[in-house]
Amino acid sequence: MAIDPSAVTAPPAPAPDWRVELPTLTSRAVTLREPIAQDLCALVDLLSIGDASRFDLEYPVTALAVQDFIERASRARAVGQAFTYVVTVGAGRSLVGLVQVRQLDPAFEAGEWDGTLTPSSRGTGVFLEAARLVGSFAFGSVGAHRLEARVLLQNGRASGALRKIGAVQEGVLRRSMRRGGEYLDQVLWSVLKDDWTDHWVSTAPRVH
Repeated sequence: MAIDPSAVTAPPAPAPDWRVELPTLTSRAVTLREPIAQDLCALVDLLSIGDASRFDLEYPVTALAVQDFIERASRARAVGQAFTYVVTVGAGRSLVGLVQVRQLDPAFEAGEWDGTLTPSSRGTGVFLEAARLVGSFAFGSVGAHRLEARVLLQNGRASGALRKIGAVQEGVLRRSMRRGGEYLDQVLWSVLKDDWTDHWVSTAPRVH
């Protein structure tokens, strides 16, 4: 029996391996992409904000340290240890944040995410949109089943935002973070893939 070639549907192309190329993630208000060398000045400004996450950078934050951070982020992605996104908004794609997810086990079934936003972007919904994109990518494309976050005990805004994406407070890590000469308490939050049901968003490349 002859087969009509026009009736044969080609299988969908497999999604690119995120270790080879980190996909750009977009929503209504934000666009997330991998940091590049041209982000250097904006990232120095962002990471120099007094309450910003440091991503293991020493304070004061220098251009040389941030340049090394960008290069290390690319290498960590290439070997599957972590992925890092800058958060941009608006038609001009202004850089307003940074998010990183690092593996906690060799299979990347558990990860730790960390992020920071400029003060002007906090409370605007940017965090929630970025978090839903990153979480959906981690659970859907990377294969994680658990994401952890550590937040300073006094950072009520960050804790409230994590609650909105279904994170659960698991405990207080006493004196677990040093900032300057002071040791501070952190709250451990976790969110599971099974709990992500209301927060899934598409992270597939958009067709134009």
